[in-house]
Amino acid sequence: MQIRVRAARDRGGADHGWLRTAHTFSFADYHDPAFMGYRALRVINEDHVAPSRGFGMHPHRDMEIVTYVLEGELAHKDSMGNGSTIRPGDVQRMSAGTGVLHSEMNPSKSQTAHLLQIWILPDKAGYPPSYEQKAFSEAERRGALRVVASPDGRDGSVTIHQDATLAAALLAPGQEVVHRLARGRHAWVQVARGKVDVGGHALAAGDGAAVDGEGEGALAIRASEDAEVLVFDLA
Repeated sequence: MQIRVRAARDRGGADHGWLRTAHTFSFADYHDPAFMGYRALRVINEDHVAPSRGFGMHPHRDMEIVTYVLEGELAHKDSMGNGSTIRPGDVQRMSAGTGVLHSEMNPSKSQTAHLLQIWILPDKAGYPPSYEQKAFSEAERRGALRVVASPDGRDGSVTIHQDATLAAALLAPGQEVVHRLARGRHAWVQVARGKVDVGGHALAAGDGAAVDGEGEGALAIRASEDAEVLVFDLA
């Protein structure tokens, strides 16, 4: 099993005053030909959005957009008529498909919103736009890899148009979860908070790791302090 670490300090990003953002992969004005994405995973942006600010109405198409809030809240509106508030534990999925307009705003007057914005390439272009949001309790994610997005919506996860699965875990110091990688599959591990060991590599908040293996394998993730991790299983 080969593990390639993407250190948080090496990410791109910008500070726009109302938005501090870090880009794991090339995005907007940040371009790194070595990090254009990983398999179908195209974007992981870690965003801090100032109170009463946010992303005004703007268009997307042919992209599976997943929002995972770590702290604070995000208010969503779109051209499909959806309106909702996303909080920690919620997972929002928007399939942009043939085209959609949306906005994501921090409704708080005092608290910064901290979130991960994730883009996954769909398995084909031209899907009708659609929206889904589900809540996953802390108990469901505590000490376990809870599937939160999948191609078949299994275990109550949100559904994405790609052969990709996203699981989230909350770990206490010393806790370990194991992701079993099937033959021909790949994984990306993103550390949202805390510190973990991934297959012998020490990772901290903001770090990511690409995992490749020729055969089946077990990927162990052990926390050295309170941690929150996302694991993508990719074709």
